[in-house]
Amino acid sequence: MLSRTADHLFWMSRYIERAENLARLLDVTYQMSLVPQSEDAANRSWNAIIALNSLEEAFAAKYPAVNGENVLKFMVSDPDNFSSIHSCLRMARENAHAVRGTVTTEMWETLNSTWLEAREKSFEQIANAGIGEYFEWVKMRSSLSRGTTLGTLLQDEAYNFIRLGTLLERADNTARILDVKYHVLRPQGEEEVATDFYEWGALLRSVSAFEVYRKVYRDVITPDRVAELLILNRDMPRSLHFCMNSVIKVLELIANRQSGETARQAGLLHAQLHYGRIEDILEQGLHEWLTDFMDRIYLIGDGISKDFLVPMEAA
Repeated sequence: MLSRTADHLFWMSRYIERAENLARLLDVTYQMSLVPQSEDAANRSWNAIIALNSLEEAFAAKYPAVNGENVLKFMVSDPDNFSSIHSCLRMARENAHAVRGTVTTEMWETLNSTWLEAREKSFEQIANAGIGEYFEWVKMRSSLSRGTTLGTLLQDEAYNFIRLGTLLERADNTARILDVKYHVLRPQGEEEVATDFYEWGALLRSVSAFEVYRKVYRDVITPDRVAELLILNRDMPRSLHFCMNSVIKVLELIANRQSGETARQAGLLHAQLHYGRIEDILEQGLHEWLTDFMDRIYLIGDGISKDFLVPMEAA
């Protein structure tokens, strides 16, 4: 497969997954903003989204203050923000268009119709119809895209690069969601435990893990177990362990002469998850551990680009 074709497929899947995970992060932040709290506390949560995506300067150039409305407008529908849901859906469609002969008709029609519908939605229309409804729409369109890929595309090299992009993006974004929300939600006193159930429940639902948590633990929701589920559980589809387990399998399928170091780095990270304990991670500091994980995911992605695709700087 040509590296340019593989590059478009890889980034097509990353942009689709990024749009979905951004919708999930914004949705849980919006839900939690409805819980009684001070304005400063609510704005800290919104500011964390901007900071985590390294968009402080871009945001400050367009909006005078960090609050729910401005962050939602910036991250949902701002065409000048390359990290907004609007931009991610546009870039997913553009990458699919560049390899129209490689993807199936169903895949192309799904991505194209998603973008055509998204570009007609102004932020005012989205807000008036219900911002939560829009986030559900984004998640559903992403699921539809994955379903048409799985159900119609030959599982060859093209499929492997699509799968690889999805898994790397999902791992990175699960880490981001957990990093943003864990310390905001962790109780500071016994009086906060009563409302914690609803807030942690909202976080779990944001990654489709509420029912999974109940099956695995059959007990009250606690911060440490939420972290354990989303980091170390090998069977949870959005956990870091599950994603890296699948990444190393895909890397084995597409390996070439120069991909050994990238595979080694991915294997080291997978081993850390496979044999890790949540007690050790929390003792190290969850924020520090997740920051290191996201840095290593970036380096693995950079290695994949150099080994198989168009190098990031050239792209």
